[in-house]
Amino acid sequence: MDNQPIKYNPVTPAIVEELKTIIGEKFVLFGDPEKLEPYSHDEVAEKEYAHMPEVLVRPNSAEEISAIVKLANRYRIPVTPRGAGSGLSGGAVPLYGGIVLLADRMNRILEIDRENMMITVEPGVITNEINEAVQDLGLFFAGYPMSIETCTIGGNVAENAGGGKAIKYGVTGRYITGLEVVIPTGEIVQLGGKLVKDVTGYNMIGLMIGSEGTLGIFTKIIVKLMPRPKVNVDLLVLFKTPEDSVAVVNKIMTSGVIPTAIEFMDQSAFLTTCEYLNETIPYHQAGAMLLITVDGTDPNQAEKEYEEIGEMCLSGGAIEVYVADNYTTSERIWKVRRNIAEAFKVFSPHQSLEDIVVPTAHIPKMVAGLQELSKKWDCPIPCYGHAGDGNLHATPVMNPKWSLEQWHNTVPHILTDLYKLTKSLGGTISGEHGIGHKRKQYMPLIVQDAYIEMMRAVKRALDPNNILNPGKIFDM
Repeated sequence: MDNQPIKYNPVTPAIVEELKTIIGEKFVLFGDPEKLEPYSHDEVAEKEYAHMPEVLVRPNSAEEISAIVKLANRYRIPVTPRGAGSGLSGGAVPLYGGIVLLADRMNRILEIDRENMMITVEPGVITNEINEAVQDLGLFFAGYPMSIETCTIGGNVAENAGGGKAIKYGVTGRYITGLEVVIPTGEIVQLGGKLVKDVTGYNMIGLMIGSEGTLGIFTKIIVKLMPRPKVNVDLLVLFKTPEDSVAVVNKIMTSGVIPTAIEFMDQSAFLTTCEYLNETIPYHQAGAMLLITVDGTDPNQAEKEYEEIGEMCLSGGAIEVYVADNYTTSERIWKVRRNIAEAFKVFSPHQSLEDIVVPTAHIPKMVAGLQELSKKWDCPIPCYGHAGDGNLHATPVMNPKWSLEQWHNTVPHILTDLYKLTKSLGGTISGEHGIGHKRKQYMPLIVQDAYIEMMRAVKRALDPNNILNPGKIFDM
């Protein structure tokens, strides 16, 4: 398989008829390029990362998915699983055409188990619906991705999505205790269950989490829930320089106080976004901002912690510390953080949203290095993200003076420099967005050939015909 170009068969009208027999005629879309186009890309805007599917299927059960995957093996047709299409790595793009398998009909909450603090869901459930379903029970799903209102839980598990609360609560994978999976040969396999501990053989759940749809299609997901915090306070902290702000991050992280989130925004990021939102926060004298969240069950303890953090910020050179202790004011400042990417699309529609991650102690060096790269390439590289866990969204944005051709010719060199800088600081190229096919070519800069070959060996063993989301993470 490695020495030959990948060859797949086309989806013929006869195969489409078989698909209709499996899931019903109205749930198969074929021969309509206009309606198929939305499934040719995810949230990555550049057209070179897009590819049209031949057919879209919308199954409603594990059994239907199993039949589709067995058909795909029989005819050697690639299958690309897809959730909300909100990814940022090209992971849900059907690189070789074939079948896109959409999980939107598998959107049921199957069981809420209050006694075990577990919820069983299908992959197409919007992540925020989990929290809506359990909030009256005083519970929540703590593996909080930033796109919680649009992404699906299946996509979150496939990418091992993270987000703003990872410092205290960790990422998606920490909360997945069981999976039902259709593996690439079509069998339906049960992994784990409602168990806090399980070392029965290899950690197959851990293998599936973050595998980006290349090793299996999730059909049921068991999620561990946590007690919902009763108190939530946000601090918006203004600093003169990025160096001052990221130096304070290290002080906080080694102080013994564990915040829920520490989000970093450099001047370029918050100026552009505040102007985009017509926000009147007095930000003009600041060179960087931190957005810090503290939560808990005891109001007195939460107050003590955020006051301690506020004092650390002020002693570290903060210009001002604003306290948001109610929903309205918290939403106002989080709106700035959540809209950065949208704001830069107005500035320039061409950008490369990255999510490098470095050890937290090296964030100051990373921010300084990004400023040097921005000068070197005469290209804005706004930086923002999850400073508390070292996961930064360094985002090269096309210089408005450039032609599109110059942007396309230059951005690979910028990314190469960016990733080499990241590696030199002990980091890697993705903390939460995944590799997909957008970052695939840069993997050899970061990991050993033997590491990639280990992944290939797993892929060969589980997917002998290489039909499940081929062309992602690494080439076969």
